[in-house]
Amino acid sequence: MPTVWVLGSLNVDAIVRVERHPQPGETVLGGPVDIRFGGKGANQAVAAAGAGATVRMIGRVGDDADGRAYLDSLRRHGVDVRDVRVDPRTATGRAAIAVDAGGENTIIVSPGANAAVDTTDLEPLDAVAPGDVLLLQLEVDLAVVAEAAKRVSARQGRVVLNVAPYAALPPDVLDLGDPVVANESEAAALAAAGATPGELLVTRGGAGSSWGELRVAADRVADVVDTTGAGDTYCGALAAALARGEDREPAMREASAAAARSVTWSGAQPDPGNRV
Repeated sequence: MPTVWVLGSLNVDAIVRVERHPQPGETVLGGPVDIRFGGKGANQAVAAAGAGATVRMIGRVGDDADGRAYLDSLRRHGVDVRDVRVDPRTATGRAAIAVDAGGENTIIVSPGANAAVDTTDLEPLDAVAPGDVLLLQLEVDLAVVAEAAKRVSARQGRVVLNVAPYAALPPDVLDLGDPVVANESEAAALAAAGATPGELLVTRGGAGSSWGELRVAADRVADVVDTTGAGDTYCGALAAALARGEDREPAMREASAAAARSVTWSGAQPDPGNRV
């Protein structure tokens, strides 16, 4: 079975529940701090592994307790971490997340070791085989993302490019995305920039998702606990399905179902051993 390669970020999340998000300049009281593992890259790797894919993660953590604990957690999720570098010069990435009573979140990220990822980290991609899938997001250096996409495409791998958090990419890089995955605000930013990816998949939360003319409804969730990482779960499950050779519609349905399940637990990733 083809491999899903994931290049991206690894963060330790500090999550605080609040009744509502504060206005600028306002202080609100929250609950206890819940420490969880996150970062778009690792979230997507965990989701792909949970969906049954063989997953290899590329990224960096710091030479600290957070980084060591994170690598151990990824291994327990079934993610191959041989290509995750331990960087002695910096700390593992961190994110501060507030989750309100409706499960909606706001996130502030301190990149840490993620900011040190460079093209030397891409050497493992020389092992990409035709049919493998590379899953990318934009929480590491954009030039590294672009180079990774080009290398994998040249090796006849498939590139799934999640343009989150949104940043401008050259048209030739966007054209390698099969698909480019964007939420509604990211799709609007692409349009405002005049970017027209050949294959664009737009996720719309409870309104479902679309890939070109194809529309797929979202699975309904009665009790939303936390929406953190739902989009990442969608991307990871989508990549896993595409690596198995699924067509667009069944791949999107699997991704939607996985994303719906992901909002029923706290944090971006399930506890190790629980399938997405």
